[in-house]
Amino acid sequence: MEKLTEEEINARLEQLTGWNREADGKWIIKVYRFTEYLSGIAFVDKVASIAELELNHHPLIAIDYKRVTLRLTSWHAGGLSALDFEAAERFDNALGR
Repeated sequence: MEKLTEEEINARLEQLTGWNREADGKWIIKVYRFTEYLSGIAFVDKVASIAELELNHHPLIAIDYKRVTLRLTSWHAGGLSALDFEAAERFDNALGR
């Protein structure tokens, strides 16, 4: 797993909706808002399944009532890798499942 260049990171971020880079540059983050608490929990269950069973790449997840925050980085790469952006896209797509 290889760390992406700044140009690659910026190009991939432009292709995602609602994902931003944290100040230290090593993470991408997105906050999802739900109308019901259990909708957010169901989304987290989908994210967990994708992360564990399909990608073997796990986000940091924070659940704050009807708000779910996902944070991604690649520890082994020392920053952001292509897998972080693939995971972000897959997690976004999980909303429609």
